[in-house]
Amino acid sequence: MPTLSAPHTSSSPPPSGSRRSRPLRVHTVLYDGVEEQDFAGHIEVFGIAGEDRIAQTFVTVDRVRRVRTASGMEIMCRAPWAPRTADVIIVPGAGYGDGSGLQREVRRGVLPRALAAARRDGLVLGAVCSGTMLLSAAGITTGRPCTTHHIALDDLRAQGGRGVPGRVVDDGDLVTCGGVTSGIDLGLWLLERFFGAETALFAEEVLEYQRRGTVHVA
Repeated sequence: MPTLSAPHTSSSPPPSGSRRSRPLRVHTVLYDGVEEQDFAGHIEVFGIAGEDRIAQTFVTVDRVRRVRTASGMEIMCRAPWAPRTADVIIVPGAGYGDGSGLQREVRRGVLPRALAAARRDGLVLGAVCSGTMLLSAAGITTGRPCTTHHIALDDLRAQGGRGVPGRVVDDGDLVTCGGVTSGIDLGLWLLERFFGAETALFAEEVLEYQRRGTVHVA
C-alpha cells in the first residue's frame, strides 16, 4: 500500500518503548480455500508498522506452490514451512462446515500435525475466525481460553477449548479472534502487545478503523 500520513502524526509509526534486535517474524499460513479477509486484516495492520519492525511471510505446509483462495485468487507461497524461524504463526480460516477449505484441512490432517509439532517456548500461535478450529484439531486449544467465529464456538468448546466472550482472546502464546474482520483487531492487539499502544493507535488512524469489542487477556 502507499505510505499514508495519519492526521496530526508523523508519516512513520512512533518509536516503540520495546527495543528488538531484529524484526518480529510473522508467518501467515495459507492453504486452498482460505478466506481473503481472514489473512488480509492482520497483514495490512502489520504492514503499517514497517518491514524494519515486522517481517511477514506467507507459508504453506505443502511444497512451495500457488494457493487458491476462497474467491479463486492465486497466491504464490515461496517460503517453505519453517516454524523455528517464526516468532508468530497466524492461521486464517476457510469457511466452516461441509465442503469448506477448513474441513478439508482438518480431515487431511497435515496442517494440524505441523502446528502441533511447531509449538515451542517463545512462539506465539494465533488464529483468525475458523482458523482456530485448525489449532483445535492440533490439540492446542484444549483447556485454554480461546475464541472463533460464532458459528463454530460450540464445536470449539465441545473439542475442549474454553470458548470465552471477546473479539480477541490473548492467552500468552495463544492468541485467537472471532469472525472475519476480527483479524484487524487481532493485528492491532499484537501491534500493541509487541510495540506499544502508540504504534497501535497510529495504525488505527492510518486505517481509519477503530477497534471493536473486548480483548480478553487470560
